[in-house]
Amino acid sequence: MKTDYNLKSKETISNKNTSYRNFPMVPRVIFGKGSFSQLGEILLPKRRSSEAPFIFLVDDFFEDHQLAQKVPLMFKDELIFISALEEPKTQQVDALVARIREQFDELPSGIVGIGGGTLLDLAKAVAIMLNNEGLAQDYQGWDLVDRPSVYHVGVPTISGTGAEVSRTTVLLGPEKKLGINSDFTTFDQVVLDPDLTLTVPKEQWFYTGMDCFIHCIESLNGTYLNAFSKSYGEKALELCKEVFLTDISEEESRDQLMMASWHGGMSIAYSQVGIAHAMSYGLSYLLGTKHGIGNCLVFQHLGEFYPEGVHLFKQMLEKQNIQMPKGICANLTQSDFDTMVHVALGMEPLWENALGPDWRSIMTPERLQELYAKI
Repeated sequence: MKTDYNLKSKETISNKNTSYRNFPMVPRVIFGKGSFSQLGEILLPKRRSSEAPFIFLVDDFFEDHQLAQKVPLMFKDELIFISALEEPKTQQVDALVARIREQFDELPSGIVGIGGGTLLDLAKAVAIMLNNEGLAQDYQGWDLVDRPSVYHVGVPTISGTGAEVSRTTVLLGPEKKLGINSDFTTFDQVVLDPDLTLTVPKEQWFYTGMDCFIHCIESLNGTYLNAFSKSYGEKALELCKEVFLTDISEEESRDQLMMASWHGGMSIAYSQVGIAHAMSYGLSYLLGTKHGIGNCLVFQHLGEFYPEGVHLFKQMLEKQNIQMPKGICANLTQSDFDTMVHVALGMEPLWENALGPDWRSIMTPERLQELYAKI
């Protein structure tokens, strides 16, 4: 059996010629309408002292929103509003860690991320770097983190990324877009409150939900697929179809998409994503394209590789009356294309999952540029 990059770890259990990944899961999760109100109660036993604060990293969309007023601040706790308009960066993580270290005499009791994938990834990365030396870019890769992160909590306010359950925190670095993939990345606690997604605009709701849908298609059609990944992926796909192709109520849609995101994130714990995500990383690195819409921009042109998935995707576009942007790559230079191709092809585990061990002979730089040129 081949060992994929996502499965490498110091914690593997070997049996003759086979190695199985002993991966971490979120140990505690609370789900339900209004469950955010229990956050203070959840955090209280984790407070080490009045001098060890909780740091809340919150999407600045909520700065003048009642949600910010409900954050359970105590003692020296700090609430930091952060824009989610751009992808999270390694330099941003380093700056936040430096700010926290300079401001407080001891490590915080924990980090709480409140927002979408950007804020959740930042919270995971800051929690790791507070207890590890060096720069965030030093840890972009698989199983490079040596010391446990500080206690950290994820509170998603949009559904689809799977960031609340995954063992990675995807960051734009100075040279690449790549996650910190580590057993120490996973949240210690997640709060799933469907009411927190009430404020999501429709297009953002769709594009982020499609991140989950595309997770499932790539996982279920990948060479790394096994029964564990398949069970979660099939459930997430079923929920996505219900949300985006039927006429269920808005309340039920919020519940179902939050569960689809959770299952979609779990589906790649023992598997991987594929071509759309690899190409989306190239778009994001060069153009700053947000992850969800980047996946959609790419996926619409991948019928050769995911025919049934692309057919469903186009049905969902029509059902939800979403108009995709066009001409994104129309005016790029050859240097621009070279950069995107280089970044995308650097995601080797994703290509191997999608196309097998001989993927380099299938997806050449020239062929990949042709796909980008369609966007």
